[in-house]
Amino acid sequence: MRYNYRYRLKPSDELHERLAWTVDTCRQVYNHFLHRLNRVDGTSPYSEQSILPNLKREWTDLKDVHSKVLQKVVQRLYDNRSTLKARKDNGYRVGKLKWKGPQEYRSIKYSQSGFELNNTSGRPVLSLSKIGEIPMVYHREIPDDATIKEVVVKQEPTGEWFAVLGIETEDDAPLKPENPKKCVGIDVGILKYAHDSDGTAVERPDLADERKRLERAQRKLSRKEHGSANYRTQQRVVARRHADLKRKRRDFLHKLSNYYAREYDLVAVEDLDTKGMMELPSNSRNRAGAAWGTFLRMLEYKCEREGTHFVAVDPRGTTKECSKCGISTEKPLWVREHSCPSCGFEADRDLNAAYNILARGLTDVGVVHSESMPAETALPTDTHLVSAKRVVETGSPVLSEATRPSRAG
Repeated sequence: MRYNYRYRLKPSDELHERLAWTVDTCRQVYNHFLHRLNRVDGTSPYSEQSILPNLKREWTDLKDVHSKVLQKVVQRLYDNRSTLKARKDNGYRVGKLKWKGPQEYRSIKYSQSGFELNNTSGRPVLSLSKIGEIPMVYHREIPDDATIKEVVVKQEPTGEWFAVLGIETEDDAPLKPENPKKCVGIDVGILKYAHDSDGTAVERPDLADERKRLERAQRKLSRKEHGSANYRTQQRVVARRHADLKRKRRDFLHKLSNYYAREYDLVAVEDLDTKGMMELPSNSRNRAGAAWGTFLRMLEYKCEREGTHFVAVDPRGTTKECSKCGISTEKPLWVREHSCPSCGFEADRDLNAAYNILARGLTDVGVVHSESMPAETALPTDTHLVSAKRVVETGSPVLSEATRPSRAG
């Protein structure tokens, strides 16, 4: 199996300058081959990589950049072109690849060689060819049977440096149970971030303070003279505020997705078109802040890692449809309770949707569990509400201590 481990780097001033110089040189190489791509017919990543040795004779600075790093710069250009072409083939309006400015190219990649993880004088360091040994915050042990396949070094807008180690282990993905017993359906929303079919509702994280600090920093930036030293300093402050907001949100999403992947044998979710939802005319800020797409991607790969079934079902009608009799009832967004006019079944709106999501997920996998089907349940008890603060707190048990509401069959 393959994983990405991310570590904070602590380069000295000299190493910082060396890293920044290498990244900027790679940016210029990217722009050079983009120029060739636009003017020379019949180029390919392999043909362009083959001219790098000759280019080093004319561009002597390239001798101070590892060969694999330069090859990956060329590969990156052609990967970007392939992505652009795929989007065009899917009906999107796309432009052309643009030259990268100093603030638009922030990373380099080592592949197969040129890197090594060492322990120097009792401290872990990442040794990079042509750059040096960079101290790192080694907060997470790499498995003994793992092999590091590649290293991506990136500078964030805050000025911090990070290394992402792409590792590969000898272990295969765990087998998924043929007859999953613990199954759950999850309905995501804005008022409650997640509401599952076991009756647990998780509040969305409170990021109001982080947003206020970000807005305050942005207002200060708007009053600075563009391009001045004070402007560049305040830019870093704005970047740090963005990073604070992003880290707290991702911490919440990682812990919540990790809980569901580990605690259940099958997880059913809605197959949401998050990009299309962002283009809707109202409430786009809350939808963007919810980061549903990120949550579902995290949940999917963690389910694969834990040997849990991950099922994305058609979301159409999950809110309108009665989970007990199947009759659809129109209800505006402000109506938060489901009350079926046909069979009289009553439940929280999101809980009813979670039942439907679970039922569709079980059908897609071909599993029939009468005790898990919403149509067989009695009226649900009160929803168990979990504060997002419990999820965000470092080291919290997240939902593991929550008392599930009983549901008689």
